[in-house]
Amino acid sequence: MPLISTTPMLELAKNENYGIVAFNIHSFDSIYWVLEAAAEMRSPVILQTTVGTVKALGAENIVKVATAAADFYNIPTGLHLDHCTDYEVIKQAVRAGYTSVMIDASRHPFAENVQQTKQVMELAGSLGVNVEAELGKVGGVEEDIVVSEKDAQKAVPEECKEFVSLTGVPTLAPAIGTAHGIYKGEPDIDFARIKQISKIIDIPLVLHGGSAVPEDDVRKCVALGMAKVNVSTELKNAYSIAIREHFVDNPDNLDPRSYLQKAKEAAKSMVISKIKMVGSEGKVADAVIK
Repeated sequence: MPLISTTPMLELAKNENYGIVAFNIHSFDSIYWVLEAAAEMRSPVILQTTVGTVKALGAENIVKVATAAADFYNIPTGLHLDHCTDYEVIKQAVRAGYTSVMIDASRHPFAENVQQTKQVMELAGSLGVNVEAELGKVGGVEEDIVVSEKDAQKAVPEECKEFVSLTGVPTLAPAIGTAHGIYKGEPDIDFARIKQISKIIDIPLVLHGGSAVPEDDVRKCVALGMAKVNVSTELKNAYSIAIREHFVDNPDNLDPRSYLQKAKEAAKSMVISKIKMVGSEGKVADAVIK
């Protein structure tokens, strides 16, 4: 199965009240174990890369490996470029074969955010590539994008409506109180704000900062229209911690097949738990047929 646009995938999820997880991958092998886990759950899935991963591995290389893996596991798979502020990198990803891109101009004033998003829509929209934008400012660190707690700003519902009307963007990530990374305390999610935004704009919303958010909170966000749930830090940590524990317990076992298998199983377990959390298990047939 070829890589597919995440637009119809997310619209279907929103309409049928489940979510789809976008898992950040950081290596070629992670593409395969994310899809292997999703295939076992019969779940559609989104592979997601940061700009740093694109620069490290190459957009065309990522597309080739993701395409081969999606074909092998035969499940609906989207490939998304996350939090990109550089139009040239977005253009590179689209030309390489990414099926979804995010233009993050949230640090700019509203009018500039609209202008940059419209520019990306002109490039990607006609090709069927999904475009995601952000309103408000999600706190935390996403590679070179750092938003302090004091600078984090929640999205204004009326601005969300105007933004979607002006840009035509098919998916929107409104800042609603989550943050990138692992939380030091409980996230302060503004459910009333999500409900209000969902009521006035009829497109799938995106939950950024999905790592370590309590499961009941994520399910509530999904029920309110947040059809895409981003997971990065938890997945990366599960993989890395398994390798660290291998060397603590087996300092002389340097066989990569041994420690990488343990890392893969830990990461797969995390993928499966997140798929179950958003309710996309068994949704492959619906995503393909519709």
